[in-house]
Amino acid sequence: MRNLKRKLKLLYLPFLIITISFILIYSTLNWLLFIELKAFSINEQIIELWLPLILPALVLLIWYNKRLILLEFGSKDRLPTLYFLVAYATIVIPTINSQNFIEQQTQKLHLLNDISLLAKTESPKYISLNNFYIDKSNVGIQSTFDVSGKHDQHFNMTLYIAMPILKSKSDTNSKNIHGFLGTEYHKTIDNDLEQDEKEKEYKIFTEESQIDFDSATFEYFNYLQLYGNTDDGEAFREAIKSNSKFNQSNQLVYEPFYDEFEKRGENTLVWIFGSFAIGCALYLIIILFPRLKEQETEDFENGNKQQNDLTEFASFIIPKEGFYVTPIILYINLIIFFAMVFSGLGFMTFDANDLLNWGGNLRPTTMNGEWWRLLTSTFLHGGFMHLFANMYGLIFVGIFLEPLLGRRKYLLVYLTTGILASCASIWWYEETVSIGASGAIFGLYGLFIALLLTKVFPPDFGKTFLTSTLIFIGYNLLMGIKGGIDNAAHIGGLLSGFLIGLALSGNLKKQVESNQDESTFEF
Repeated sequence: MRNLKRKLKLLYLPFLIITISFILIYSTLNWLLFIELKAFSINEQIIELWLPLILPALVLLIWYNKRLILLEFGSKDRLPTLYFLVAYATIVIPTINSQNFIEQQTQKLHLLNDISLLAKTESPKYISLNNFYIDKSNVGIQSTFDVSGKHDQHFNMTLYIAMPILKSKSDTNSKNIHGFLGTEYHKTIDNDLEQDEKEKEYKIFTEESQIDFDSATFEYFNYLQLYGNTDDGEAFREAIKSNSKFNQSNQLVYEPFYDEFEKRGENTLVWIFGSFAIGCALYLIIILFPRLKEQETEDFENGNKQQNDLTEFASFIIPKEGFYVTPIILYINLIIFFAMVFSGLGFMTFDANDLLNWGGNLRPTTMNGEWWRLLTSTFLHGGFMHLFANMYGLIFVGIFLEPLLGRRKYLLVYLTTGILASCASIWWYEETVSIGASGAIFGLYGLFIALLLTKVFPPDFGKTFLTSTLIFIGYNLLMGIKGGIDNAAHIGGLLSGFLIGLALSGNLKKQVESNQDESTFEF
């Protein structure tokens, strides 16, 4: 009974507090900032999906993960991950459904006699029309291409078609269009296909889409929903711009829905409370089985480890002596990334043109006098996962190199290898927008390998990290062959960093040998 009370106090009650607090606080902020006050515009997919997927993991890692260590799992090392995932899912699922519920309850259906009345309202999200005509003969079209899959094995082709919504068929020659109806066609093929094969597949895809579009009718919807600040919405707005006949000042694009407006999301509340109750019950059951580690639990109750959650996390992100430049580079990359996010450019991925506008590296543009792109491109990323992978790699290698090299030399190596990696990229690629910190990070790894091979670090340290570092680099270069990754920048950064490492190794080895206390390279 005593162990049960301790589990409830140390594990279950904090879990409930974190879960309920996150759902309420996040939902309240979403409603207040983005719906009620409309403080600023941000991609709706970020608010309704990506942040609810990402933030709970960070919250649990910072404020809760240490409590799971109090449980005795024996030799089953994967069980802590299972417990973490159950806690994570209990927060994520109700949070995502709550955002949908808020949106549904705060928006109403605007009944319009015809589309011209749309100009007298403030861009309503939901509309119903009595009189209208969908003009299929005068449309705007936008083609988009991207890769997906763990190893970029899928090549995705999408056609976005924006059709003018008119008051009647007699208005087909009018440029004064109040709104558009959007439809899209999508096809996925193997990304390993040669370029000419992809072009053939794209031609077949457009022909099939044209046949389907010609035979389709789009008039039998019950209501229309506005494409807001989303990736699809931006693609449809680009489709409108592609047709010079359209008035570019109005870019309201709507998606048709064929069910009744009143029934939309009618089961959302059931999903919110049902998923929350199931998650809480399941988590209560699974924490009853393992025993508590007696010594670790007593230490935790006595406060010996309670403050380690934040301090351990902060040690990787707060500048301090011996680890000053790495966190600052991390901050610069994060600031630029979120500046692009809050500009409405995306989250998981960014468009190549937007990256170029923000300082991406492209041979014709860079060699036309904009040499600063060799540097600015190293602080841009193609999306969240690109940023996350690079910052993780930066922190790992920075832990060992910055204390050894010192602030100035470490920063100089980072910037130099980054610029040289950018040079390698425009030398190899003629028409590819190159971005990312990976060239500079590979430069640090190249230097790291050189110092390991020249035995600047102790032998035991070198044996442990040399193999793992080579595997990490080899894996990333191999994935680059699959496409979508700038291997030229990777190799350019790696080789330049390795050569710099060889040049510095002699002095650094003397520096380490003269310092009997090996804190020079320990973090």
